Amino acid sequence: MKYIKHIFTIAALSFLFGACGGGNSKFDATGTFESEEVVVSAEATGNLVLFTVEEGAQLQKGQVMGVVDTTQLYLKKKQLIGSVTSVLSKRPDIATQLATIQKQIDVATTEKKRFENLVQSNAATTKQLDDINSQLDVLKKQYAATKSSLTITTEGMNAETLALNAQIEQINDQLVKSVIKNPIDGTVITRYAKQSEVTANGKALYKVADLSTMILRIYVSGNQLAQIKLGQKVKVSVDDGNSGYRELGGEIYWISAKSEFTPKTIQTKDERANLVYAVKVHVKNDGLIKMGMYGEVRF
Repeated sequence: MKYIKHIFTIAALSFLFGACGGGNSKFDATGTFESEEVVVSAEATGNLVLFTVEEGAQLQKGQVMGVVDTTQLYLKKKQLIGSVTSVLSKRPDIATQLATIQKQIDVATTEKKRFENLVQSNAATTKQLDDINSQLDVLKKQYAATKSSLTITTEGMNAETLALNAQIEQINDQLVKSVIKNPIDGTVITRYAKQSEVTANGKALYKVADLSTMILRIYVSGNQLAQIKLGQKVKVSVDDGNSGYRELGGEIYWISAKSEFTPKTIQTKDERANLVYAVKVHVKNDGLIKMGMYGEVRF
């Protein structure tokens, strides 16, 4: 009988310790793990001539993941460049066209000096000198008018090329956006498109998330708010896969300013609390934490 009694005692203690070891009842809050996800969308419309995204792939920031067909953009740019060249070729050569008039002015100026000397020596009349002065004035006015006209024409053509160059810059921007670059270091969570499909501006292509640091979203009651602050280090317990828990370090980086009703899937220290506050905790991921996993926090 004593032997049987000892067996029952050992069994009871084993059950008690097993129950204690199978969970972590000393927690202040619980929640589930999530990550900062980025949905990468197309910034151009056309056929995906290249798209190398695979779910689960590890990507680096700036890595080229795809290209949207740029044939029409290239042809449009080529046409605009040709238009700019055509406009520039029609610009007048101001210096060359004014050189002829300037030569006439130089000749008239020389003639004026010669007639001034002739008039002083009574070898020419004053009328002849007046005629030379009038001719010189006409040439100078003609020079000024021609220069003004040519300058206006040139400025108009330059303005025309500015508008064309602005369109070329727009095409260049669209060409850059036709190349799909990964925005962050992370893991591909979901792929929404495949190579050779037609995409459109704003259409989701894939979802990527940085899983090196996970986010544990927990909820605390109003009474617990006084126990926590931003930057506070906390202890996070997660399932180790062997009916036990392993402990990790975490840091509170966000506390909601508004209360909400307790989500049905969340336990708080005070189960009777109806209104709770959401809190986010950064936890370094050793590769074993997955999105949706359960976690417990002690302050």
